[in-house]
Amino acid sequence: MAAKYNIGDDFRRRIKEIKLTRWIRFGLVSLLFLLWVIWMRTWWLAIFEILLFDIYITGYIPFTWWKKSESKTVRGIMGWVDAIVYALILVYFVFAFIGQNYQIPSSSLEKTLLTGDYLWVNKFVYGPRVPMTPVNFPLVHNSFLGHKSYLDHPYIEYRRLKGLRKVEEGDIVVFNFPAGDTVSTKFEDTPQYYDILVKQYGRDVVHNNKIMFGDIIYRPVDRRQNFVKRAIALPGQYLKIVNDTVYIDGVVRDFPEKVQFNYLFATSSPLSERDLKSLDISPDDISQFEEGSVSRKNVQPFLRNAPANATAYIAPLTQGMIERMKEKGKLLSYIKFSNVAPFFYGNVMNSMVFPFGEKGSWTLSNYGGDNGLFIPAKGSTIELNSDNWITYQRCIRNYEGHTDAYFDENLQKVIIDGKVADYYTFELDYYWMMGDNRDNSQDSRFWGFVPEDHIIGTPMIILASFDNNRRLFDGRIRFNRIFRSANPDKK
Repeated sequence: MAAKYNIGDDFRRRIKEIKLTRWIRFGLVSLLFLLWVIWMRTWWLAIFEILLFDIYITGYIPFTWWKKSESKTVRGIMGWVDAIVYALILVYFVFAFIGQNYQIPSSSLEKTLLTGDYLWVNKFVYGPRVPMTPVNFPLVHNSFLGHKSYLDHPYIEYRRLKGLRKVEEGDIVVFNFPAGDTVSTKFEDTPQYYDILVKQYGRDVVHNNKIMFGDIIYRPVDRRQNFVKRAIALPGQYLKIVNDTVYIDGVVRDFPEKVQFNYLFATSSPLSERDLKSLDISPDDISQFEEGSVSRKNVQPFLRNAPANATAYIAPLTQGMIERMKEKGKLLSYIKFSNVAPFFYGNVMNSMVFPFGEKGSWTLSNYGGDNGLFIPAKGSTIELNSDNWITYQRCIRNYEGHTDAYFDENLQKVIIDGKVADYYTFELDYYWMMGDNRDNSQDSRFWGFVPEDHIIGTPMIILASFDNNRRLFDGRIRFNRIFRSANPDKK
């Protein structure tokens, strides 16, 4: 006659069979898990401590059934599956709560950060966001093989865990693109985001021409494109730009050490490939005016002290680059292109400046008006009128969820959630982000404020750096940048 099964005796037997080393492993994992629960401030998660106890100690759930299989093939395959699953879970938690690697895809922060830099981004410093779309394909951002890499549900409302500090003025910050909520799938990886396309072609054309624009979809906050810029102004501050110089609350701010502006310049002789390398000018960034061309003749009046047959270029330059050309006797004449552009482009560029050219006199170099632009802070209140509604409507409608908000032309009042609103109190902090490559950066001057829930983290170090304009044994790997600080201007 078979012995009667006793769950209490079986439990005690399993406990006695566990070696001390496994108890130690369970203790360490359990401690880390409980610290994570405390950090999350989501106490119901503690129930999973029971699961950890079973995995390490009692073993009632047969997670490792394959270890007892008589098939060597099954044991081999499942061993690899087990290791991969553990690795993916570890990577998921590290990427979600500690940090992650990112690549610099564009030149907007050159020469501080270069195209081809691979960065380690610290999410812990500002406090990581609790994943908003937690169910996703690992190690990819928002698409995989042409399809969404995440599920829209479950969706977790924005919550940020406690970090070491808040964003500081001058920080280089990685964030989700604020204007990337509505996306034209064929333009998602281009500077022409949805709002620009609608302004250019009209909403009906963008939504009805799938051949040209693809599908029009919505991206959750944490699945919008990743951008990296410098925090120029913080919540509650006033921003003003005068002749490219930034003023915060009326006080001038120094330029970052390697800030760049586009220059029109003439040289005593054509710049060779060796010259470009020594000056650290990327061939993709420089354009030459052909001798005798109409455009060359048009720029001649701006190139004082340079003969009409001198070679003329336009390129982004740092002050250091300018000084090096002077030292070599190469530079004959130079002028910021922002001083020249109005003669060539008129008001076209101004029409693209946030808030979409409604402030007619605002330009990339002169921005914010007489009093400066107020950067919204959580809890701050503004009076609503036809003028500032243009500036803050996206904050109210898109970022803070009041989709039924609009300016009533008949009443000359703002209507929010069906009620007249003379004032509005902001629910989030906002930031103003700009690139160091000032004339070649799609930044807040084009699409406005960055809400706090879009902030991902700050780059700490450069893991690797590759110059795609050079050959493998001719400087393709930038060894001098590896493990250097990703934000050298911060002391």
